[in-house]
Amino acid sequence: MTTVLLAHGAGGGIQANYAALIEDLSADHTVIGFDLPGTGGAPRRPEPLSLDGLADELVAAADGHDRFAIVGYSLGTALAIRAATRHPNRVSALVLTAPFAKPNPRMTLLVKFWRELLDTDQLAAFVHLIGIGAPTLDRLGAAELADSLAMQSPPGTPDHLDLIDTIDVRPDLARIAVPTLVISTTQDNLVTPYHHREVAQGIEGAQYAELAAGHLPFVEAPQEWIRLIRTFLEDQARATPSVSAAVATAAATAGATRASNGDGMM
Repeated sequence: MTTVLLAHGAGGGIQANYAALIEDLSADHTVIGFDLPGTGGAPRRPEPLSLDGLADELVAAADGHDRFAIVGYSLGTALAIRAATRHPNRVSALVLTAPFAKPNPRMTLLVKFWRELLDTDQLAAFVHLIGIGAPTLDRLGAAELADSLAMQSPPGTPDHLDLIDTIDVRPDLARIAVPTLVISTTQDNLVTPYHHREVAQGIEGAQYAELAAGHLPFVEAPQEWIRLIRTFLEDQARATPSVSAAVATAAATAGATRASNGDGMM
């Protein structure tokens, strides 16, 4: 069995973001979820969250498993990238959906508005506008929309949003030495395809796939999303250990050379 470690998005959770994927993969994979503080059963913390600390905790969640793939979504992609560079001997592959290396000014403004609306009755409408692709949102009937707007944010959401402001994993991209799939949600109004392409272009040999969905692929196109992830993981499982090791060694050497020359850094 391939071990798969899940890293979720800001204001989400393992069940909220990955329930359908867990159900699909659990038949033939060992699936481990890591809830960020203030989400699921994890208590909120008084101190600010740090990317390095959470990346280490993410990897620690898979103790007892020598190697594992990390499937990251949104904020979870930054955790996955940092985990892969801090623990290269443990991470065997990455799947990054709606990734970003560093928020651009537009995304920073959206996160600011999101934070300011957390305790208001406008939050649900705002999250729907930035989170759901226009085609999906336009298909909702009045009753479906009303049900969907009855959403609640986990208590740790403000801390997750504060963490986003600090993220810059651009220098990490050239150091990624494992097979990587970047899934671009092409109708994404929050983490736009600009960010997805930046991550894919920064990782040597990364595969790039497009999914016609907004920022919530597990709601808008769950079967297509799961198929992309499963196919990639199965392809990695079929690779022989010797070939995988050779590819990782070559990528690591190239990454170290690029990093020393300053390439891939803005």
